[in-house]
Amino acid sequence: MKAVLRRIRISPKKANLVAGMVRGKKVNEALALLKFMPKKGAKTIYKVIHSAASNAKNNFKQNINDLFITKLLVTKGPTYKRSLPISRGRTHPIMKRTSHITVEVGVLKNETTTQRNNETTKKEATKKVTKKSVKKSEEKAKKTVEKSETKKPKTKEPKK
Repeated sequence: MKAVLRRIRISPKKANLVAGMVRGKKVNEALALLKFMPKKGAKTIYKVIHSAASNAKNNFKQNINDLFITKLLVTKGPTYKRSLPISRGRTHPIMKRTSHITVEVGVLKNETTTQRNNETTKKEATKKVTKKSVKKSEEKAKKTVEKSETKKPKTKEPKK
């Protein structure tokens, strides 16, 4: 479930600033942020995310409320080279940079099932602790305490 926009006339650096704000967020939250963001790249990234969400809804029968942005990639596209004429027949180069924007959206896992799985793994971990393992750990702790008590701390003698 993805959408790609290629050769858009914005520098990758400027587009990446906007992309960093919405990476990893829910689609609805990202669209709300981008709608009111006063950056040039916000409008184009809004369109790409909206397109990816629409693709997920129409092609894969997903609910838009469950979608989040799994990958938002802004890469460098071809650079259009122009020039500005200056005195003595010379020119200053002008680089018009372009970007490729790729957005992938995915479905959030159900939080209640993950919480149940975590609880069962905790119960299993506590069951694996046996009386023998507890006794061994207590014996090791006693030995380390005895060793530390027998060693005398080194103190420096004052100079005369």
